[in-house]
Amino acid sequence: MDVELQLNIENLLSRYVHAIDDDRLEDWPGFFVEKGRYRITTAEKAQRYRHMMSSTLVERIDARCARATSNFQVVRIMHTGESVLFAGGRYLDRIRLDGTDLRFEEKIVVLDSRSVDTLLAIPL
Repeated sequence: MDVELQLNIENLLSRYVHAIDDDRLEDWPGFFVEKGRYRITTAEKAQRYRHMMSSTLVERIDARCARATSNFQVVRIMHTGESVLFAGGRYLDRIRLDGTDLRFEEKIVVLDSRSVDTLLAIPL
């Protein structure tokens, strides 16, 4: 197991979600390579369990690329203080390894629900 790679990728994923949660959307494109790909899709016709874990499964593809799989949940907090589950699913990421400058080549967001909220105006 490559512990340094694991920590670097987990740091990338943490910085990614913190930028979104902190409303620093202007930083979002910087997490991707120049011709990076971002896609949101759904997992249809299958009931499944999603175990929330704090770790990420990392696999090195070659010296310049790695794959990461992470489960996620997004909670929307209403102005009343009520919290509702906004989205849950899995990130399927391909990450360019360039020294300590890691960026996404591809980020596929697979939603567990077939329904996509009309308020999906910010990245997941």
